[in-house]
Amino acid sequence: MADHQDSPQEVAAKFLAALKSSPFIMIGLTDGQHAEPMNVKTDDDQPNTLFVFSAPDNRIAAGGDAMAQFVGKGHDFFACLAGTVSEERDRATFDKLWDNRVEAWFPNGKADARLNRFDISSAELWETDVSISGRVKMLFGGKITSSENSSHAVVSSVG
Repeated sequence: MADHQDSPQEVAAKFLAALKSSPFIMIGLTDGQHAEPMNVKTDDDQPNTLFVFSAPDNRIAAGGDAMAQFVGKGHDFFACLAGTVSEERDRATFDKLWDNRVEAWFPNGKADARLNRFDISSAELWETDVSISGRVKMLFGGKITSSENSSHAVVSSVG
């Protein structure tokens, strides 16, 4: 049985590790249009912000309130993030996050790209690390107790 429930900070740190392992989110403005998959970049100097390169006419380029969803590579971590998208105008951040994986999407290089910042205001995070006894119960139709379950955290950004 699980004998330790992770703190929100521990779950958030696990989220960032999972995101670095599989750097893709579904993101969309809360304007009624569908979300779309995007490759996300992180900057350790800006911990509550995710960055996405896009074309200037991309759905999220207009900016505004947004939601993003994340599913870890092994389907063992899930996140729902709320925040605001805006253009990142700092050229140093743009250059810091630009790499060959980003450049492959832009035929004319940096001239075609826009860097969007997604400032996270709140997040709900789930780590689905079900215990061994919980996995056995799943195989044979038993009920999983909360002590065999996953970690869950609700996090709000401060300032």
